Amino acid sequence: MNKYDLIVIGAGNVGTFHAFHALSQGKSVLLIDKDSEPIEATVRNFGQVVPSGQALDTWFEYGRESLGIYKKIQAKFDITARQNGTYYFASDDEEMVLLEEARALFKIREYSSTLLSRKSCYERFPNLNSEYYKGGLFFPEEVSVEPRTMVHRVRQMLIQDFGLVFMNNTAVINCEIKNGICEVSTATNQKLFADKVAICNGHEFKILFPEIFNQSGMKICKLNMMQTYPLPEVKLNGNILSGLSIRRYDSFKSCNSYQHLQTPEWQKPYKEWGIHILFKQALNGSIIIGDSHEYADVDENAKLPLGIDMNINDLILKEAKRIMALPNWKIQNYWAGYYSQTADGGSYEYQIEDKIFISTGIGGKGMTTAAGYSRKRVSEIF
Repeated sequence: MNKYDLIVIGAGNVGTFHAFHALSQGKSVLLIDKDSEPIEATVRNFGQVVPSGQALDTWFEYGRESLGIYKKIQAKFDITARQNGTYYFASDDEEMVLLEEARALFKIREYSSTLLSRKSCYERFPNLNSEYYKGGLFFPEEVSVEPRTMVHRVRQMLIQDFGLVFMNNTAVINCEIKNGICEVSTATNQKLFADKVAICNGHEFKILFPEIFNQSGMKICKLNMMQTYPLPEVKLNGNILSGLSIRRYDSFKSCNSYQHLQTPEWQKPYKEWGIHILFKQALNGSIIIGDSHEYADVDENAKLPLGIDMNINDLILKEAKRIMALPNWKIQNYWAGYYSQTADGGSYEYQIEDKIFISTGIGGKGMTTAAGYSRKRVSEIF
């Protein structure tokens, strides 16, 4: 069979959850990926599901909906989701005020959070350096997942329980509409057909509709991340975010005091490289640390450095060591992640007739919001 209700091109978080919602409607779905499995932003992140960091608009709601979807799937099929919550730790009085104001904003939205005193911060995380933090804000509903496992487990569930058809190592080189039917052509001259096509191509813009993406105004972002060796004697339950995260994340920009926030001199290199510090402990005890942000236009993405900039990583580690006391800081690997991002921080959507639907440019929000956002997008497709 090579005719489907929906063909999804791109098996990352956005594409996989497009398939999830279409299958939930009883549609037949073919999911295609050019690689053996997704290898880009979907698996090169922290695995933090943090609606608390999203702009307090539809993206927060997509994140909240995604939490529910993750938990519902986890109750039936292990996708590594665990509800350990999210912690933000303020390093100065300005950041602490933002936490207090943010708590009030989330209370209006009936989204649970708890302010933490210095004593509570220490009791929960003895590895925090006491001279770093003024206090914290805890979101108990939020979730951690294993980024290099989660999407594969979801896909496995969809194949096993919903009849998803998955084709990997399959590069799609053309997609067009003929006589009201979508025709998808692969690099091996295979023809596949569908009533509708969803293109969820991450930052791969050179193969399908390059002329559209060159006019999109999107940027490509490169992130530096790293991971320690396993530290079984350390227990970091939950997503841990720093004062630099409070200064960067969209939710805190809604606080009244944000417009008066000052940038200390020592933070200017961090702001230049878009560095904020996050920690997430994996199931094997290793700790993921990062990250930074470098940008290039869609048609100039080759200008992003090929290698890992160790000057940036040194800045990340310097601030990480100011926040956290670990038994050692031996790093087992460094990597770069890439994602596409729109100028307004939303998503890039493009529609060809009522048949081909492009959804990308979701930025660094994919792990948190893709499940909820994809439901909206599939409701537009069908």
